[in-house]
Amino acid sequence: MNVQDAILRRESCRNYSEKPVEREKLVACLEAARMAPSACNSQPWRYVAVQEPELLEKMRPCMQAFGMNKFIDGCGTLVAVIEEPATLSAKLGGRISQQQYAQMDVGISVAHFCLRATELGLGTCILGWLNPDKLRETLGLRPDEKPRLVIAVGYAASGELRTKKRKNAEDVYEIR
Repeated sequence: MNVQDAILRRESCRNYSEKPVEREKLVACLEAARMAPSACNSQPWRYVAVQEPELLEKMRPCMQAFGMNKFIDGCGTLVAVIEEPATLSAKLGGRISQQQYAQMDVGISVAHFCLRATELGLGTCILGWLNPDKLRETLGLRPDEKPRLVIAVGYAASGELRTKKRKNAEDVYEIR
């Protein structure tokens, strides 16, 4: 599979099979995330992969307030993405340019993770709906650590892809 194939195949999986994710595949996804570029090589991320059943049971409610994300009950791997403090040069550059480089860098890293997962035959869903305080407590994180996202990872119950509904090209980009 090439990168374009992974881009076209990658979708938000919301129905997982019971087949567990192999450690080697999980490590490959984590390594892809680790290798992502970042502003000033700051690498302001840390990943906490959870497969232990007891911890998963405690973790799931952190993403399920108001009936959201019930589909993760069937997912055997959840990966919390923690925003780490950026380097001084990245922080200063961000202030001057009025950009949040650390948050952008986390997104780039997560994209690398998800595309690698797709290449390996895994489904992913990026969850932004979460209770950061509850998740921080559940995972035993420091008060200054910022849980930004959780990635649900597993084998899709169905290999059938949904039709992608996207805006028209002229509504998304222009070439000048």
